[in-house]
Amino acid sequence: MRNSFLAFGSPLIEQPEIDEVVASLKTGWLSTGPKVRKFEDLFREYKRTKYALGLNSCTAGLHLSLLVIGIKPGDEVIVPTMTFCATANVVTHIGAKPVFADCKKDTMNIDPKDIERKITSKTKAIILVHFAGRACEMDTIMDIAKKHNLKVIEDCAHAIETEYHNEKAGTLGEVGCFSLYVTKNIITGEGGMAITNNDEYAKQIKILGLHGMSEHAYERFGDKGYKHYQVLYAGFKYNMMDLQAAIGMHQLPRVNKYWERREEIWNKYNIAFKGLPVLVPAAIEPNTKHAYHLYTLLLDIDKLTISRDDFLIKMRQRNIGVGVHFIALHLHPYYSQTFGVKRGDFPNAEWISERTISLPLSAKLTDADVEDVIEAVKDIIICSSQRK
Repeated sequence: MRNSFLAFGSPLIEQPEIDEVVASLKTGWLSTGPKVRKFEDLFREYKRTKYALGLNSCTAGLHLSLLVIGIKPGDEVIVPTMTFCATANVVTHIGAKPVFADCKKDTMNIDPKDIERKITSKTKAIILVHFAGRACEMDTIMDIAKKHNLKVIEDCAHAIETEYHNEKAGTLGEVGCFSLYVTKNIITGEGGMAITNNDEYAKQIKILGLHGMSEHAYERFGDKGYKHYQVLYAGFKYNMMDLQAAIGMHQLPRVNKYWERREEIWNKYNIAFKGLPVLVPAAIEPNTKHAYHLYTLLLDIDKLTISRDDFLIKMRQRNIGVGVHFIALHLHPYYSQTFGVKRGDFPNAEWISERTISLPLSAKLTDADVEDVIEAVKDIIICSSQRK
């Protein structure tokens, strides 16, 4: 039993970003300004893409991406049911319909075969999710998109480091959207980034992300002289702050260092849980890079005396924070009632929903923390197995 609670997804914050935030406070420039631009440049260089646009969330990026690729009310957009609600919610915000697709049981990524089954004359786009940091089957999905003249948006909330066949996640579709939320691999507290190689998409995302104005505050109030703005669209308040970028611009250069630490923890978990009535994450596919964002353990509940939810409670009792990624979207009241989807429609996602648990996986974890997690998992599983 730990003396203190081990928070799930706690970020590693180091002194340089603390100093940078304090420096921003002292200058008085807190909102979108020079540090956002610097962070965008760093992100663009890391992802080897033409444009990177700082926003206040990945959700904002997904919403704006759908707008700039031309999704309209009444259109259909295929999304995985095994994802966070934001992936589907942004579709409804436009007045379009999210059409759910099942995932593969082993990878938890969207199943390309189910994508193709769900395409209709109203389908205009696919939002795919690189679940837990594992690259989707991009060659197959892009072939389907090309065949049916569909746009592809990459939800890379889990996938900053992810690569597919030497290509960076987020660069294979029209737009890639990243989360910088506090539990992610690289963080700004709240925040997101949209990347694209399309000039027009980038221009529209930048303008739509701040009220539809032609000039941001930094251009208008900076030391190069006042500039009037024009409102070009009915836009949104989605901009990133310099206070957020002050954190991200120091976090991003450590992205590989943090990734290596999470890989080390991932491998320790795999070794420790071998032989238990659980399924560890599937092997990483050749010629891909996994971001190691979530370590999802699947309980073999048929061999245990406890349910997944019982397991969650017992982990908490041992002062270990855990997560569930995810309860499939079609099992939530809003989506089932609004879109007529029900239990039984997506068997793989439902099977995962009943068994999945996410363990702490952060560069902040000490070796002692990792051993505490392993000990708690093994103790619960072994005790539950013995009483069967």
